[in-house]
Amino acid sequence: MTGRVTIELLDLYRSAMRIRAVELVIAEKYDEQEMRCPVHLSVGQEIVPAAFGLLFDSKRDACFSAHRNHAHYLGLGGDLTAMFGELLGKSFGCAGGKGGSMHLIDLAAGLKGAVPIVGSSIPMAVGYAHANKILGKDGVTLVFLGDGATEEGVFSESLDYAALHALRVVFVVEANRYSVYTPISKRQFVGRDVLEISKAHGVDAVAANGFSVPTVAGLVEQTIDRMRAKARPVTVRFDTYRWLEHCGPNDDDSLGYRPQGELNEQVERCSLKQLAKDLSGPSYEETLGAIMDEIRVEYDRCKQAGDGYSSGDLFSNLYGGEVS
Repeated sequence: MTGRVTIELLDLYRSAMRIRAVELVIAEKYDEQEMRCPVHLSVGQEIVPAAFGLLFDSKRDACFSAHRNHAHYLGLGGDLTAMFGELLGKSFGCAGGKGGSMHLIDLAAGLKGAVPIVGSSIPMAVGYAHANKILGKDGVTLVFLGDGATEEGVFSESLDYAALHALRVVFVVEANRYSVYTPISKRQFVGRDVLEISKAHGVDAVAANGFSVPTVAGLVEQTIDRMRAKARPVTVRFDTYRWLEHCGPNDDDSLGYRPQGELNEQVERCSLKQLAKDLSGPSYEETLGAIMDEIRVEYDRCKQAGDGYSSGDLFSNLYGGEVS
């Protein structure tokens, strides 16, 4: 059994703030029409992917994501140039400029793939974890999904398979209340509990308040520590909230699908602002502004850059070998 892993709150703050700054720059620049792909932003949801990323070992672990994947890639320490290149359709993008925002992939960073079809990355992650077991590898496989994906049949099938084969896979449910414009209350019957569904399939399950930074850090530490020690799947659900529209860079509160005042209430309880106060360092506004200035420079550099290699090199760059 390995030693206890820990998350330093200052490191968590820096990582989460970087994620937020990048996504706010994307929102700011999107109207320039240089990013010719849809974007699904995670502003307000940064703490969970940042926490998992701090304990992620890219040499042994694996991560799978879905359409809202920027935060997961950045949390893993993903290459910002490669990510911006992908959003801008450049050949130096992490998927050769051919995937765009919803198809980020970077094998070196441990992001094995992101697929926008809801729920589709769940069985991919389980299959990868099973392959690891067959090969005698002890890496942890993370799969990030929203509460909407738990309504897909493949979620239950994957839980059952992971439990049956005792796989090291973590189902990370970021429950932000809405599937596009539809709240959970309109999609799921009262009493439906993803934790109980997981347990019914033999998968350990636990939930936490995704707005409490110490709570998130503690649960992530506990989850990864246990996963390193013993092969057994687990579902972890974090209550969280997205500030911007489902798809796009804008505030969509005017559409009326959220209760009046709910968005403002969530913005006011911002975890990062509270953490900045707790750390007694530079203010949230100063930190965010400084990081955004750096990010804008990198974005403009990527926008102006030409192609670094021909599009025919896509597969060799991704997989490290010649493709005939």
